[in-house]
Amino acid sequence: MIVCDGNQCTVQGPITADNVVSLLEQGALQFTGPGVTVDLSGVTDVDSSALSLLLEWRRAAARSGREVHYRNFPASMKSLAELYGVTELLGEA
Repeated sequence: MIVCDGNQCTVQGPITADNVVSLLEQGALQFTGPGVTVDLSGVTDVDSSALSLLLEWRRAAARSGREVHYRNFPASMKSLAELYGVTELLGEA
C-alpha cells in the first residue's frame, strides 16, 4: 500500500512478485507531481521485483520530466541492490 501526503509518500507492507503490479499501478496514480520522495521504512518484505519496481518508478517519472527519490531503504533491500549492482541507480535521499 502507498500512502501520500503531498509529495511525500510511504510504502507500507511487502514489495514482492505477489503485489508488485498493484504497487506499480498505485504509484502511477499517486506520483503525479514534479517530484516525489518515497519513504521505504514501512516495507516489511522484499524480493528482486522490489528493485524492478523502484527502477520503473524512476524511469516513468523521467519520461514525464519528473523525479522520484527514495529514503529509508530496509536492510534487505539495500542488500539486494548491492547484490544486483543497482545501488547507484536507486540513490537515497
